[in-house]
Amino acid sequence: MNPPDPSSSPDPSPSSSPSPSPSIGPLEQVLHTARARVLADLVAGDVAQADVVSLVEDSVTQRRWWVEQWPDGSTFVAGLVAQDVQDALLEKYGRWPLCPVCPTGDPHALEVEPELGPDPHWVCHKAGVRVAAVGSLAAVTGGTRRS
Repeated sequence: MNPPDPSSSPDPSPSSSPSPSPSIGPLEQVLHTARARVLADLVAGDVAQADVVSLVEDSVTQRRWWVEQWPDGSTFVAGLVAQDVQDALLEKYGRWPLCPVCPTGDPHALEVEPELGPDPHWVCHKAGVRVAAVGSLAAVTGGTRRS
C-alpha cells in the first residue's frame, strides 16, 4: 500500500496555505466599520472627494491610538470619527451634513449623539428629532445627492 500523495489532499494547517480572506482583529474591524459608516454618509451628501476621504483616514489613524489606549471605548469609535470629520470639514469647507429635515430657514448641520457613546445617530436639534444612524444618511436623503 502506498502512502497518500501530499499534493492530492489539502493540508488543513493554517500555515501551509494562505487564507483567501484573512481575518482581522477586533480593533481593525471597529476601525473599518467606522470608516465605512462615515464614508457612506459622505457619499450620501456627495462630498466624498479625495481630500475629504483623507480627513476620514486621518481620524481613523488618531482613533486607532485612542482605542488601543482604551479598548472599552471601541463602541464609540464610529461616532467619534463622524465628529472628527464634521469638525475638520467645518474648518475647511463649511457645515456637514446639512439637515434634510428642515427645508426652510437657515441651513444647519446635524449633530452626532451621543457625543461619546454607542449607537451614534445624526440628530437635528432645531427640530428635536433623530434623523439617521451614522452610516445611514442615504436612507433619509434619498441616496446620493448630485449637484
